[in-house]
Amino acid sequence: MPIPLINSIAAWFLKKRFHQIELFLKYPNEVQNELLLSLIDIAKDTEIGKKYDFGSIKNYSDFANTIPVTNYEEYQNVIERSRRGENNIFWPTPIKWFAKSSGTTNSKSKFIPVSPESLEDCHYAASKDLLCLYLNNNENSQLFTGKSLRLGGSKELYKENGTIFGDLSAILIDNMPFWAEFSSTPSSKVSLMSEWESKMQAIVNETIQENVTSLAGVPSWMLVLLNQVLDRTGKTNLFDIWPNLEVYFHGGVSFVPYTEQYKKILPNKKFSYYEIYNASEGFFAIQDQNNSSELLLMLDYGIFYEFIDMEFYGTSKEKVIPLSEVEKNKNYAVIITTNAGLWRYKIGDTIRFTSINPYRIKVSGRTKHHINAFGEELIIENAEHALRKVCKKTQSEIVDFTAAPIFMKGKEKGAHEWLIEFKTPPEDINYFNELFDNALKSINSDYEAKRYNNMTLNKPKIIVARQQLFYDWLKHNNKLGGQHKVPRLSNTRDYLDDLLELN
Repeated sequence: MPIPLINSIAAWFLKKRFHQIELFLKYPNEVQNELLLSLIDIAKDTEIGKKYDFGSIKNYSDFANTIPVTNYEEYQNVIERSRRGENNIFWPTPIKWFAKSSGTTNSKSKFIPVSPESLEDCHYAASKDLLCLYLNNNENSQLFTGKSLRLGGSKELYKENGTIFGDLSAILIDNMPFWAEFSSTPSSKVSLMSEWESKMQAIVNETIQENVTSLAGVPSWMLVLLNQVLDRTGKTNLFDIWPNLEVYFHGGVSFVPYTEQYKKILPNKKFSYYEIYNASEGFFAIQDQNNSSELLLMLDYGIFYEFIDMEFYGTSKEKVIPLSEVEKNKNYAVIITTNAGLWRYKIGDTIRFTSINPYRIKVSGRTKHHINAFGEELIIENAEHALRKVCKKTQSEIVDFTAAPIFMKGKEKGAHEWLIEFKTPPEDINYFNELFDNALKSINSDYEAKRYNNMTLNKPKIIVARQQLFYDWLKHNNKLGGQHKVPRLSNTRDYLDDLLELN
């Protein structure tokens, strides 16, 4: 079949889905409520369904009053039983796949159930919707005339007790429909290689021969790969290698710290960036407009959403609310109920609603990843925006960073210590620090109040990391590649002290 014809058929097929998307845009709360009652009905004869008498739940209020909010630690025992091959515990369909995730916290692995329904109706549906929304906004796209360069996780799939676990990206690649395999590069064989450094070389070898029209992967690791592609070919920009490249679909970590570096290697103003928000637990949101930093919350993937206002998170005033009660510009912790049997499960992420009609969001950080040692409530979103602002002013570029508190000793005031690895360092690190401190004050009023006259907090302390420090730290902790991330902010000094030792 000629490629232009494939392009036309694919575009037509994907655009048909747009009418279904319009349904939840028009009736979001009705779609969510119907979904919740459907999930409860499907799982009423499971062990958890009988325990909480799902058969008696008739509405959201019953659901919220009956089933407790939970986290991974509380769910771990039933997940372990399911991994050992027991069925019908929290979901009626036998679960064969478990996405192994270390998250961004400790090295202890989480095993998130991936049911056939979540694979098909959530993860793969989202991949199609991403293309659908992109094509809907870019009528002249030639996306399907070439291939998508996808950069997935590096873990192999391990069989255990009849169930299989591995990186979510490895599970998705292993179960990929033929049309996706046909339109992707590198091959599944290379994508699923476990040794990260040799895998990168194999991807470079295979992809420089292809007509790549799109990129998909985590910004930090994709940048490492693309720089290797440029080194291998001796080119300075990617359009000299792939002239038909038109879009980068990215997610996993914030794009903000990498924006300027991508602009350098992709110097075409017409090139598009599309952000996604997904995790081992599910696929949640997709950028639905060109040149936007907001993501449309997808409401018909078998995921029911609830939220906790972060102002009251972990306090006696903590209250869980459904989607219909959220407000704009508040920071919320996300709770999900899914078609893989996670019931009222805290995923550990925080988001902010930028729009209520339709429901659009920005990912603001992690419930555990902030610094609030002195009441300053500094979140990842604040840090990344301040750093981007200052890098622009000082013409510097950052590879990676992490920060932690310097705790008060005796009469000493507290402070924040920042370990930053630069690609292009600023000429004057003290000037950089001064600008950074002022940028944080302008973004975060709690930080500004604590910094007023050095009352509680002294000026930040910045340590310039040696080259490749963060890469070496990830390698040392067996976390190279794929979905592994450097913890940005922490209320303890564990990560920072560990990194400083290697520095």
